[in-house]
Amino acid sequence: MKSFQTHKITPDHNGITIENYLKQVLHYSGRKLQKLTRQKGIYLNGKAAFLQKPLKPQDTLRVLVIEDLAYGVQPEPGNIEILYEDDYMLVLNKPPHQLVHPAGRTTSGTLANYLAYHLAGRGIVSTIRPVHRLDRDTSGCVICAKDARSQFLLEQQLQARVLKRSYWALITGRVEPPAGIINAPLGPHPSLANRRAVSQTGEPAVTHYRTIRCFTGTALLALMLDTGRTHQIRVHMAHLGHPVIGDRMYGARSPVMPRQALHAASVTFERLGDNQQITVNAPLPADFTHALQAFANSN
Repeated sequence: MKSFQTHKITPDHNGITIENYLKQVLHYSGRKLQKLTRQKGIYLNGKAAFLQKPLKPQDTLRVLVIEDLAYGVQPEPGNIEILYEDDYMLVLNKPPHQLVHPAGRTTSGTLANYLAYHLAGRGIVSTIRPVHRLDRDTSGCVICAKDARSQFLLEQQLQARVLKRSYWALITGRVEPPAGIINAPLGPHPSLANRRAVSQTGEPAVTHYRTIRCFTGTALLALMLDTGRTHQIRVHMAHLGHPVIGDRMYGARSPVMPRQALHAASVTFERLGDNQQITVNAPLPADFTHALQAFANSN
């Protein structure tokens, strides 16, 4: 079954030809345009259209999705929770203790394996394309693009900070001031493999934080990233002397939380096709909720 993506033409693109819209706005290559025309994959207001047809505001352009030939991972049965889906992307709720995609010796049991199996059950062959990553023990929102062009456009939103990611974290102690910006570049740890550290020669890294609630010996923070460096929130909080609760790599074990208490609570982006702003929220997993309740009861 053929799949199409729908685009609503805005006044900004009045008079532009379909060919130029596909090239300049949707970033299609000449080779991909040839495939579309050969497969009769362009429709304007429900009718087959030629590349030189000019567009008008409120026109509806439907473009065939050129199907992938493989998933890129081995499909494997497993549970996934889809928080949001449209023609271009999905937002999944990743549970803790699971990798986003195969890495190192882990080749199965990842979110990508389970998503591939889910798509196969729907008769869809689509390479699994995570737009960003979460650590194995971090839970919450993960965006996956449905095709290469959508991945490119979503990554552009990420770089331009149009696509925003918000996190919740339980941290050791209380941060002063209760809200602020951490601007500290990150690079490889000078002596410990697989770790990151604040380094003046590292890549720029900016984290915004805001205290939501304080408990005895800990606090709940909301955080937003301007950049997406490996372990960014974990390293920045440890650098301030307030490591994330349960973070054994940059802090200490916790009797209350079996992993780092870090959750990707929401993502906000402009929907491809009509630029409508969408926010998707991921509910707190049970272990995070239990930890919050335990700290609240200790006050």
